[in-house]
Amino acid sequence: MEQNENLKRGLTSAIGAYFLWGILPIYWKLVSNVSAQEVIAHRVFWSLLFMLAVVILMNRKKQLYEEITQLLAAPTQLLALMIGTIFITLNWFIFIWAVNNNRVIETSLGYYISPLVSILLGILFFRERLSLGQSIAVILAASGVLYMTMHFGSVPWAAICLALSFGLYGLCKKKAVLSPITSITLETLIVAPFAFLYLLYLGYNGSGSFDGLSLTSLFLVGGGIVTPIPLLLFANSANRLSLTMLGFIQYLAPTISLLLGIFLYHEAFTIVHAVSFGLIWAALLVFSLAGTKFFLRSEILLQRFNMLFKE
Repeated sequence: MEQNENLKRGLTSAIGAYFLWGILPIYWKLVSNVSAQEVIAHRVFWSLLFMLAVVILMNRKKQLYEEITQLLAAPTQLLALMIGTIFITLNWFIFIWAVNNNRVIETSLGYYISPLVSILLGILFFRERLSLGQSIAVILAASGVLYMTMHFGSVPWAAICLALSFGLYGLCKKKAVLSPITSITLETLIVAPFAFLYLLYLGYNGSGSFDGLSLTSLFLVGGGIVTPIPLLLFANSANRLSLTMLGFIQYLAPTISLLLGIFLYHEAFTIVHAVSFGLIWAALLVFSLAGTKFFLRSEILLQRFNMLFKE
């Protein structure tokens, strides 16, 4: 009974997190008249205030202090946290810039590729080996990106940078092991002084968009709430669900974004997009099924064939 309740809560949290991430383009479109760098500065500043409120209300002050003390005694973990903060801030900036420059479909492409980037990083940094299914998935995804590049004559930089920055952020998170609340609080705390100074500069020059009275100002403050909530929901789901189940649910976010780009914002979805996305969807399907009996048996047969060939 308790296990079913945990599963139910985990599923609810995961679906909630990825649904919110999927509809975020709608939110950032509400502040499309504000530059991406100002939106990021507000997003960081108000996220920090929100997270400090969460720490106080949930009585996590002692835990935060203890984890900061442990972090200061471990320079490698501290460096990983700082580098990870740079990558996630870059990811936020690229996402907001892309959404407000009518590239919602390209952001969707980036987050479809992201899990496969994580596989490659695992090979490079943790010497993980690719299974047969994972190898096929990487080749299919690379083919999708290459096909789009060749036919449009330009590299989908926004998608690639989103996938790389989020993958590298995940890599840094793996190195700096912290509780979700502490991690998110410290990530915003590291960048917050720069964000605050930039906002002061905008205010001094009179070029900022925040006046405290308009809807735009309200949405900029709200950016500090819509940022941590899905992260906290995701952290709650990760403790209750298997990685396989999370792997399937994570494609909800880019799928929602893709549909928004096509049907709500009427961005062009050509035959080139269809072929490229088709290859990437095939890659994700193969990746999701890589641990099934079919691929495991195929891998064993391939190993035996190689042994016979060597003999």
